[in-house]
Amino acid sequence: MGKSKRNKGGRGGGGGGGGGGGEDQFDVGSDVDSVSSVSTALTDLQLAQATEQVNSQDFVLDKYIDDLYEKRGSTREAALGALVDAFESFVLLDLVENKYATLLSQFINSIKKGSIKEVCLACHATGLLAITLGAGSSSREVMDETRPQLLRVLQTWPDVSKMISALDCLAIVTFVGATDLAETQLSMKTIWDVIHPKSGSNVGVVRKPKPPLLAAAVSAWGLLLTTIVPSRRNADSWKESITFLSALLEAEDRAVRMAAGEALALCFELKLLDVFSNEDAEVDTREASSSKNQLFLNMQALKAKISGLAYNLSMEAGGRGADKKNLNGQRDLFQQISDFIKTGECLEESLRISGKHAILRVTSWRESIQLNYLRRFLGRGFLKHAQDNGLLHDIFDIKMDTTENMTNTEKKIYRSGEEKGRALKLNKERRLAQMRKQNVSNEQ
Repeated sequence: MGKSKRNKGGRGGGGGGGGGGGEDQFDVGSDVDSVSSVSTALTDLQLAQATEQVNSQDFVLDKYIDDLYEKRGSTREAALGALVDAFESFVLLDLVENKYATLLSQFINSIKKGSIKEVCLACHATGLLAITLGAGSSSREVMDETRPQLLRVLQTWPDVSKMISALDCLAIVTFVGATDLAETQLSMKTIWDVIHPKSGSNVGVVRKPKPPLLAAAVSAWGLLLTTIVPSRRNADSWKESITFLSALLEAEDRAVRMAAGEALALCFELKLLDVFSNEDAEVDTREASSSKNQLFLNMQALKAKISGLAYNLSMEAGGRGADKKNLNGQRDLFQQISDFIKTGECLEESLRISGKHAILRVTSWRESIQLNYLRRFLGRGFLKHAQDNGLLHDIFDIKMDTTENMTNTEKKIYRSGEEKGRALKLNKERRLAQMRKQNVSNEQ
């Protein structure tokens, strides 16, 4: 639809130029009428095709929703699979804005009562629904309605694949829908109880998560940690989590080590291991001072331990039968982490979205973790959502080249307008600067 609008604008501009020639317009009238009629016909055809596509998608979406009410599990599974495919292939915001409550209700029903496959598909579909809706009251409702069911799944420790799907869903709906720190921390605590279950967290015997589940949980926890705004934090509140994550760097499973490494790099970036002089300032006692000094020493020791382990993992030799691909990925990741700890220089990554100028760039561990998680969750639909989904544009500040499909004349007009806008902005900034200087001189 966007392309048809640009074509209409370009051809309409040409027709307008021909129609503005006074008496000369009668000499070329037939040609203008011919071109204009062809242009109008093409535009109408494109509009009709776009409208038909939207109506067709709407019809198919309704059919899938109807199938979610069927008693036969295989029918519901097929509908969920088709909806996942549709959410990945298109950004269906216009179609789901008025239907998300119905979709959500049926997704939750599948999470409650479905087979393992149905639960996994429903969790994925719920996360995709939140991404499609974007930040706002609708995605907040998705989070609020879904979280109790996901919590039930995570507390009962069913099939591993079921738990991983629930973790992914909880991370995504919270990432998109949470509006304050307390909501994010609630989901982070739920996920942490999977990472490091304690006797008081779940009723019964304390279970140890298997490596795939542990790696997924650490990644989900790390995604939500990216939403924590760096500010004055009490390092003592993060000491236990960081200590446990540092122990995971020595785990046997490589995926667990890499997930923990990314989370720890983010902890360094957010300065969660730093003990600031203003912490506990309100309690100015000798005991408080001694406690803070001990915390400082503990955090320094943790930093040294993590730095040493990161360096060792970046240099790990491949033994017989080692997974070379994952080994190289581990080396590269921990080399970046080791460099970051030593120099403070953030990693940079560029990803081409479309065309020559649509580039997504990440320059921090926070953005890198968000990119990797969303890219994995969206699968083959990531590029489509990166191009058309406003949520991803807001997260990564993707700059799209709006002139890519324009004619040379249209590009000149567009860029001329941009230059005028920049000139007006600069002039305004100069005037404001001069006014500030004048006010300062008057005050003196």
